[in-house]
Amino acid sequence: PKGVLISQKAICANTTGTLRYGLKVRQDDRAFSWLPLYHDMGLVGFCLSPLMGQVTVDYMATTSFARRPALWLKIMSDNQCTATYAPSFGYDLVARRINGAAGDLDLSKWRCAGIGGDMVRPDVLEMFAERLAPAGFDATAFVPSYGMAEATLGITFSDLETPYRVDVIDRAQTKLLGRAVPASKEIASNPEETRSFVMCGRPMPGHTVKVCNDTGVELKEREIGHILVKGPSIMAGYFDNPEATEAVMKADGYMDTGDLGYWLDGEIVITGRAKDMILHNGRNVWPQDIEWAAEKVEPLRDGDVAAFGVDAKDNAETVVVLAHCRVKGDEEVEILRRDISAVVYRACGIECQVVLIPPRSLPFTSSGKLSRAGAKQRYQAGEYSEISRSESAVA
Repeated sequence: PKGVLISQKAICANTTGTLRYGLKVRQDDRAFSWLPLYHDMGLVGFCLSPLMGQVTVDYMATTSFARRPALWLKIMSDNQCTATYAPSFGYDLVARRINGAAGDLDLSKWRCAGIGGDMVRPDVLEMFAERLAPAGFDATAFVPSYGMAEATLGITFSDLETPYRVDVIDRAQTKLLGRAVPASKEIASNPEETRSFVMCGRPMPGHTVKVCNDTGVELKEREIGHILVKGPSIMAGYFDNPEATEAVMKADGYMDTGDLGYWLDGEIVITGRAKDMILHNGRNVWPQDIEWAAEKVEPLRDGDVAAFGVDAKDNAETVVVLAHCRVKGDEEVEILRRDISAVVYRACGIECQVVLIPPRSLPFTSSGKLSRAGAKQRYQAGEYSEISRSESAVA
């Protein structure tokens, strides 16, 4: 990873904004974190911020969470913790592992369930809220947020103690017009024709966020473009890397986040990373659409699929789908390959090349996010040995 230069001034600005505006910290708050302290959310969010705000915080080793995800909620229940943060995969993992034990927990004091670090998935929030309702968990505790290490940590926060909001858009019209077109009532419940985005709140005081097109012109509400940020929390640059710094820092003080999104009712909505966008037959395709569709095929799990485009000989772009193979036997492997191809075609209208690879072989960043660029690099370097019909996968 590129080193990010963060000043004391930036840390003070971000932690103050997080404590006062993002989390609206109270005297009786007690935080909890299993996040690694080498990552910005763990270090700034749950080490420096509690120190500066004099907030009690309980820690659990990240490795302990990986082995026993439900222990996270058990300790929060025992200590009556009120605030924590995690990426989407953390909420997804613990919701799947709770195994009906939610009734033994007391999460009624949990008022801030922050979620960020990667794209916030509405299906994960719905599943977590449903499975943890017997423990007294209130879905209004969810605080979808947007941030990055280059901004020290937080940029935008949703309002506390209000229900999170989801924008359902018409997938076909959005790709055609380049703006987030609301889904009609006729197609709103059809996941193959729509896409749902969680709204990630408003900028912290003193920070400015704008959405621009490729030429730098600021866009209107629902128009999808590049997200730029300006404020006291922004980095001084990348360590010993002036070229990378120059590529993202603008002359007017704004920083190009590399993310795409749009405004809706004063809140920012993140649609994905600009570099991950796939150009297929003249139209832009979100890789998440392909991945989330494929992950519904049994026995695939969240994080088992990576989608990206590679240049073909005829200057077209072939869509490659890497998927962890968790089945055994020739017939099962071939069925999995066909099922993934079929569901991607139904969901996105794309003929893709499905490559089945051994489990746990996709690369992830230090924060647990899927690295599509890393997966593409490894694929093009020939580092992936595809599981053929004559081989068996280890589940």
